[in-house]
Amino acid sequence: MATFSRIKVALTMKETGMVPLFYHPDIELGKEVLMACYDGGARLMEFTARGDFAFEVFQELSKFAIKELPGMIMGVGSITDAAAASLFMQMGANFIVTPSLREDIAIVCNRRKVLWSPGCGSLTEINRAEELGCEIIKLFPGSTYGPGFVKAIKGPQPWTSVMPTGGVSTDKANLKGWFDAGVTCVGMGSQLISNEVLKNRDFVGLSKSVRNTLDLIKSLRK
Repeated sequence: MATFSRIKVALTMKETGMVPLFYHPDIELGKEVLMACYDGGARLMEFTARGDFAFEVFQELSKFAIKELPGMIMGVGSITDAAAASLFMQMGANFIVTPSLREDIAIVCNRRKVLWSPGCGSLTEINRAEELGCEIIKLFPGSTYGPGFVKAIKGPQPWTSVMPTGGVSTDKANLKGWFDAGVTCVGMGSQLISNEVLKNRDFVGLSKSVRNTLDLIKSLRK
């Protein structure tokens, strides 16, 4: 079951401004990545469950985070149906992220008071997600829409909280564009946890990159 309430998860997303995304079938490598992100100041991690038997990997990473990384909020992304969402919530997922708006997932997450963030690409989808109780919308793929889309919808709907994923990098100009547009946080995958980092097992470098990115986001919000 979830360790953190959906309110706590939403507040942490807002406070830190970044959700790292990661998937790898190697459990031990996953632990190293988690530790590096944690040491860099990240307090959220979206495990993108895209591989065969991904639930087995997440189960071990979830146990590791609970035991070794106090305050680390583990969630799961790339969830496409309610059954998968229920399975991962039983393994300790504190939030569920989906590539599209799925009302069946909204129902099972709301029943357990677990935060869910659906991938939306139109104002109609965003409105429906909010009607279903969504706290933070995932704009996906972010590269398709850009900061201009966020700024446009924040005009008539200043209450809408947005997390773009895809098209977000550690580059200052890129992050400034998103946060100036009014995003609540950003989801960042391979631009932060790159294949090169994983290949070279450069966990010290990853920790530094996470720290620098969080500091940059903090400065951009002032």
